[in-house]
Amino acid sequence: MLINNNYKWFIEESSHDCKHFHALSEVIYNGVTKFQKVEILNLKTYGKALVLDGRVQSAELDEFIYHEALVHPAMITHPYPEKVAIIGGGEGATLREVLRHNCVKEVVMIDIDEEVVNLCQEYLPTIHQNSFFDSRVKLIFADARKYFEETKEIYDVIIIDISEPLAGSPAYLLFTQEFYQIIKNHIKENGIISIQSGTTNPEENKLYLSIYKTLQSVFPCLHTYEAFTFAYYTSWGFITASFQHHPEKLREEIVRERLAQRNITNLRFYDEITHQLLSFLPKYLRDSINKNPERIILDNDPVYAI
Repeated sequence: MLINNNYKWFIEESSHDCKHFHALSEVIYNGVTKFQKVEILNLKTYGKALVLDGRVQSAELDEFIYHEALVHPAMITHPYPEKVAIIGGGEGATLREVLRHNCVKEVVMIDIDEEVVNLCQEYLPTIHQNSFFDSRVKLIFADARKYFEETKEIYDVIIIDISEPLAGSPAYLLFTQEFYQIIKNHIKENGIISIQSGTTNPEENKLYLSIYKTLQSVFPCLHTYEAFTFAYYTSWGFITASFQHHPEKLREEIVRERLAQRNITNLRFYDEITHQLLSFLPKYLRDSINKNPERIILDNDPVYAI
């Protein structure tokens, strides 16, 4: 914390040479679980926020941008997703967005940290909006990698919403080629995976490009896009991976029809127009993807966000 101008400040280190300062209204919770440091803060600009290992995960003001971008392009691209798995997503917002699709019959959410989920249930109701208590939801508190190594379940959509890989964090083994090969065996032939992939900032996109290259070594069809997330102060990358889907080719009228069929009417970021816009990347990012000097991420050769 830094005391200055009568404010207390939360300082987030986004890289070794860049820090973001958030003026604080209140520290709601501050503790350490078995897996990570957890803070729930009330930021003067962004409202209540979940912070894990010193990095903002979600904030009330703009979390809808990140979560709608992560969930809906993949869910709408699939013609009729009934069975969905979410890896991570402890604050319940990814779950909230999946449940908007009335065709969904079952959602399995696998999160390693039960304490974080319980804290979010208690302190962040405006974010999860009671999604945890929907009858279609099954919560599993386990290592997602172990779960998928052992389960025989097959899903229409798998959404990976985990924190960035940091040294010492268990998350780093959920970004590797070996893990994606495991996941590949748990989606149907017409299934699709959506993955949060880190910042696309040209100075800090090593992780993003490495995830892309790693997924490219496992799946034949990738679609990458970005959305600016204000609480992160940067654009954030997302990638879908599948055997056959090309979200960028989905026509505007199909997106509009599927949203209407699923009775999804109250989104704030995503619609048929946004879906089309998400297919247009800036030139620097297209060039980086085409050149892609980064390496494939392996269990014994990981890549970290910092």
